[in-house]
Amino acid sequence: MRPSRVIEAVLFASEAPLSAADLARLDESLDEERIEALVAELRLEYDDEERAFTVVEIAGGYQILTRPEFSHVLERYDTVPLTSRLSSAALETLAIIAYRQPVSRAEVEEIRGVGAGSVLKTLLERTLIEVVGRGEGLGRPLLYGTTSEFLAHFGFRSLEDLPRSDELGVILGGRTSDAE
Repeated sequence: MRPSRVIEAVLFASEAPLSAADLARLDESLDEERIEALVAELRLEYDDEERAFTVVEIAGGYQILTRPEFSHVLERYDTVPLTSRLSSAALETLAIIAYRQPVSRAEVEEIRGVGAGSVLKTLLERTLIEVVGRGEGLGRPLLYGTTSEFLAHFGFRSLEDLPRSDELGVILGGRTSDAE
């Protein structure tokens, strides 16, 4: 079997991004540098053949995903499972955590103006956020931050990929954001 086909099969079957180190464990003769070269070959092959999918680098690993230009088609057929959808309250809370981390429940609630307990619980269960420490304030509150699952869910390689506040104004059609 060609190593590129083994990598392709594993990436295709995986629900989460796999790092070069993860993929190198498949075959003792492959190191991380060779894995990166093989992934680049796959990406080029998919581009040359105009495939509907590609290999993307997200959350510190590689994953096979459909190309963005097919999103409107996939939305039409409602291929996104209900379990992967997030409520507007969850998205709002997640944005606050992503931009302000580490952040306490009280800080999230102050920004949102409503209780956040159940939303935080949901985000924790879905491993989009995690407890990253304790605050110095009264009662030493839990502090929350995003996870690699968050990065993968939204297609980011790192938190640096999040839109900056000046970009958010453009994205949101001139509305400003207090999310920085």
